[in-house]
Order: sequence, then C-alpha cells, then structure tokens
Amino acid sequence: MGKKLKGYILSLRKLLASGKKIENIEALKKELLTEITFWQHERLIHLLVTILFALLTMSVLIVIMFYHSIAVLVLFFALLVLLVPYIRHYYILENGVQTLYVIYEQLTKLQHIEGFPEECIPDRPGVSIPPLK
Repeated sequence: MGKKLKGYILSLRKLLASGKKIENIEALKKELLTEITFWQHERLIHLLVTILFALLTMSVLIVIMFYHSIAVLVLFFALLVLLVPYIRHYYILENGVQTLYVIYEQLTKLQHIEGFPEECIPDRPGVSIPPLK
C-alpha cells in the first residue's frame, strides 16, 4: 500500500513539476478527490488496527506485572513486534494523505477558480513534507 501511495504522489509531483499546462485540471482534481477518499478510508482502518494492537500490548504489559510467566512475556514481545510495523505503516499513510491535500491545493491554485479568493490558498502548505525517495 505504501509503495502504491508513494508512486501516485510521485506521478502527481512530476506532472506539477513539468511546468506543462494541465489540459483537464478539473478531471484531475476530481480523480484526486476520489483517491483521497480511498486513502482516508485506508488510513482510518489502519488507525483502528494500530489502536487495537497498542491497547492489547499495554494490557499484556499490565498482566505481566501481576503474573510472571514466560508465555505472557512471549505474547507481549509478539504484540510489540507487530505493533511497530503497524505504526510505521500508519505514519506512511498519514503523511501520504497530507501530501495529497497539498497537491490538491496546488492544483486549485493552478486552476484559478473564478470567485475563489486567492488568499484562501496558502503559498506554503501548512504541512512540511520531505521529498519521497
């Protein structure tokens, strides 16, 4: 999932960096909004799973304080090993969706919608996102 999101962001950044006039910017913005919706849903699901694993890990940690058992300790480390990749994946999804928001703002700025106040679109996006590798 992370590679797919990064690839999509890179293709949009290349399109914006090319300096060429985007022919159908409204269709691109509509597609981008659809993609943002899908990625927001993915992000929500992974947030819930990450919270569940964090709660389970903390619960097992509390159980370790009362029952000194090797099995409970192994369960704690197994949950901890799973929790770290979940947190990393959620981090990638969160930053990717924020990047898509910034790209949408840039497309809106390029479009110059009639009646849309230019000052509503920030010159510098509120989120600083490093370039993807």
